[in-house]
Amino acid sequence: MHPLDYVKWGDDWAWGVPLIALNVVIHVFCLAMFTARVERLLGRYTEQRHFALTFALVMGVAVILVTGLHILEAGIWAAAYRIIGALADNRSAMLYSLGALTTYGHADIHLEAKWQMMGALEALNGMLLFGLTTAFLFAMIQRVWPAGNR
Repeated sequence: MHPLDYVKWGDDWAWGVPLIALNVVIHVFCLAMFTARVERLLGRYTEQRHFALTFALVMGVAVILVTGLHILEAGIWAAAYRIIGALADNRSAMLYSLGALTTYGHADIHLEAKWQMMGALEALNGMLLFGLTTAFLFAMIQRVWPAGNR
């Protein structure tokens, strides 16, 4: 018997996989836009005496923006849970989604068996998005730090 015969590819996969793809595209696009803006800002930055403040501001803004981006992406999953009727209200859907995306998972909100794989797929999506975010922040540090040494 083929290994994939043991997995039921149902509605949870049909919703989950495209949501992963959508969120990754949104995430990469927004990170690329932010990187381009920082590059333009650093191209104009020449004064070294305020470097520490500039570094802190750029990194602080970067963290705030990627936090907002993760909240937006959790909102996309929460909207999907509401559309398919997997969760009863917006607050529960967002709380569940943030718990799944961050793999925190301590809310006492559960999906019915039909949709549980979708929750696991959201956790997988969260791991991918946080990995991209970590790489982005690391790259941002590498871009900003040398600007202060010019």
